[in-house]
Amino acid sequence: MRRSLWWLIAGARGGVNRAKIIDILNKRPRNVNQLAEMLELDYKTIKHHIDVLQENGIIVSSEKKYGKLYFLSGKMEDNYEVFLEIWDEIKEETIDK
Repeated sequence: MRRSLWWLIAGARGGVNRAKIIDILNKRPRNVNQLAEMLELDYKTIKHHIDVLQENGIIVSSEKKYGKLYFLSGKMEDNYEVFLEIWDEIKEETIDK
């Protein structure tokens, strides 16, 4: 999981936005529109990041078709401390630039 998170957050373009989505979903489930509004990003951009996170087992969704909510997966919840370590390091690097 550590390697996957490093790649998803630090090694790939858009990682900071994916980290922000993970952080938000840890607090409570949200749908794509809510995430787009909170992060001030386009719906399609958020949907792309959601798809990447789902493909990598980081998040899961509700069964609804419209207004689908996204949650952290059990695997991600179990490894949230690992995410925080990586996120703290990445935030420091983006601030230093």
